[in-house]
Amino acid sequence: MMVTILDVVIAGLLLGGIYALIAMGLSLQYGVARVLNISHGEFIMVGAFLTWMLYTVFGINPLLCLVIVGPVVFIIGFILHKTLFTRLRISSTSSGAFESRSLLATFGLLFIIQNIALIAWGAEIRGYAYLNISVNLGGALFGANRLVTLGFAIAIGLAFYIFLARTRMGKAIRAAAQDPATAGLMGVNINQVLALCFGFGASMAGIAGLLLSMCYPINAAMGLEYTIIAIIVVVLGGLGSIPGSFIGGFILGLVGSIVTYFEPGLALVSYYVIFMILLLVRPTGILGK
Repeated sequence: MMVTILDVVIAGLLLGGIYALIAMGLSLQYGVARVLNISHGEFIMVGAFLTWMLYTVFGINPLLCLVIVGPVVFIIGFILHKTLFTRLRISSTSSGAFESRSLLATFGLLFIIQNIALIAWGAEIRGYAYLNISVNLGGALFGANRLVTLGFAIAIGLAFYIFLARTRMGKAIRAAAQDPATAGLMGVNINQVLALCFGFGASMAGIAGLLLSMCYPINAAMGLEYTIIAIIVVVLGGLGSIPGSFIGGFILGLVGSIVTYFEPGLALVSYYVIFMILLLVRPTGILGK
C-alpha cells in the first residue's frame, strides 16, 4: 500500500511540476499583459519538438537544450507581442476590447503554429529515450528522467518567482500588473515590460515542453489539452497570482494522478469538475484577490 501511495504521489508531483510551469507562464501573460493566450499550448509543443530535434538530429543533451529552447521561444513570444498585441492594444478603445481582440488573435495563432509544426515535423507521434533507467525509492521504481524533470520543474519555478520578487525588472512587472498607467508615470516602459512578460510566459511554456518531451511522446496536436489545463490551474491558483499558479499546478497534478490510478479516462474530466466547482464556490482561486 505504501509503495502504491508513493507511486501515485511522485507521479502527481511530476505532472504538477510541469503544470505549474505551464500555468505560471499563462498567468504572467494574462495577469500582466492581459492576453488570454489560447495558443499557449502551442509554445509547449514547439519547445518539445525543438528538444526532440536537437537531441535526435544534433545529439545535444535535452537538459543542455534549456539554454537554446528557452531563449528561442522567448524571442518568438517577444516578437509576437511587439508586432501583434502591442498594435492591438494601441488601436483598442478599452481594455475589454483589447482582451476580446487578443483572444481572437490567439485562436488564429493556435492554428498557424500548429499547421507550421505539421509541415515541419509531420503528424506522427515522436519520442526519444533519455535517462531511461529505474530508480528505487522506498520500494517503488521511478524513471530517472521523471525524477530529473520534477527537480528541474521545481527549481525553475522557484527561480522565476525569486526573479519576480527580488529583481528590479520583477518589480516593474508587478507594478505593471497592478496599475499600468501609474507604473508608466513612474518611468516603467510599459510596452517593453508587457512584451517581456509575454516572452517570459512563452519561454516557460517552451521549457515545460522540453521537460514533457523527456518523459512522454509528443505530437503536433498536443498543445490544446495543455492550454485547457493551464487555464484550469490559473483559475485554481488565482488569476494573475504566480505563487497561486505554482501551488495550483501541484494540486491539479496530484488530483490527476489519483484519478488516473482508479480510472485513467477520467483524469481530464476531473479537471473540468474542479474548474466548475471553483467558479461556483471560490472564483478568486486559492491566492486570488
